[in-house]
Amino acid sequence: MSPPPPPLGRGRKRAAQVFDAALDDTELVGARAALAQGRWQAVRSLLVRTGDDWDRRGHRVTVLAQEPHAGPWVRDWLLAEPESADASVLLGLCLVQSALRGRERPERAREACRAASALAPADPTPWLGLLMLERSLGAEEDVVRLFDEVRLRHPDHHHAHHVMVAALAERHAAAGPDPLHEVYDFANWAAEQAPADSPLAILPVVAHAERYRALAAGGQAPPDPGSSGHWAGRRARQVMKTAFDWWLEWGQEGHPRRMVDLNYLAHAKYCEGRGAEAAALFHRIGDHATPAPWSYPERDPVVAFRTARASALGAV
Repeated sequence: MSPPPPPLGRGRKRAAQVFDAALDDTELVGARAALAQGRWQAVRSLLVRTGDDWDRRGHRVTVLAQEPHAGPWVRDWLLAEPESADASVLLGLCLVQSALRGRERPERAREACRAASALAPADPTPWLGLLMLERSLGAEEDVVRLFDEVRLRHPDHHHAHHVMVAALAERHAAAGPDPLHEVYDFANWAAEQAPADSPLAILPVVAHAERYRALAAGGQAPPDPGSSGHWAGRRARQVMKTAFDWWLEWGQEGHPRRMVDLNYLAHAKYCEGRGAEAAALFHRIGDHATPAPWSYPERDPVVAFRTARASALGAV
């Protein structure tokens, strides 16, 4: 999703850097700038180089699709190359973003993603677009079905698992905290079935934060995550330890969305009161903050991130 406008911080330019959805993908940043100027050939080259690295392709297409003027330039690309699967996939995701903002009919976005999938049947990215769309606008059974379509093409799809966790976390929020909630089971299952070096090992931490978001939104958890106790239980501590140990061993420095995971893990360690471990994560994150989970629940993510980072780094 598009990052929120920065309300506070050292000016809008600095905050925009903090919340750059491209994260640390410098090739993506360059292609995005070229697309903003109408030079879609740079995006074409980028996606050709990306190939069937599905997590990287999904990340790059999703970020490019968030650009306000991407859609018209991609249509120019399709005029030049009507059979381009890359252009069709990007157009589908552009229409998904427009539909999520209320500027496009959802059915047009669905049709575009289905057309893109017909041109690239092995690519999970059009299905990721549909999953993101139905996560906000569709029925629960549609979300599950589309998640299965993504996994059919790429079983360890990082972004799709995050979307699914966010959706599951909202089930039965009014019932209050439940250490046996299904989102925890799902996240543990996904982490266990993935290869040892898969960043899905961090998914139980993501599930913990997403469940807190749902509980706090429904008044079932305090609005201050640090003092909520949500990260203090035995089960929560074990989840955080396992994920941190995985990061120390594997790291996955090459994964395109690793900064998303590191932000969730740093947030968890900070809320748990493990300042030294949080500081190590903040050092690795650098300026590549993500709005989630620092915005949970309805907090200013710029202030929350910088406050947590300053506290953790000051404690070591």
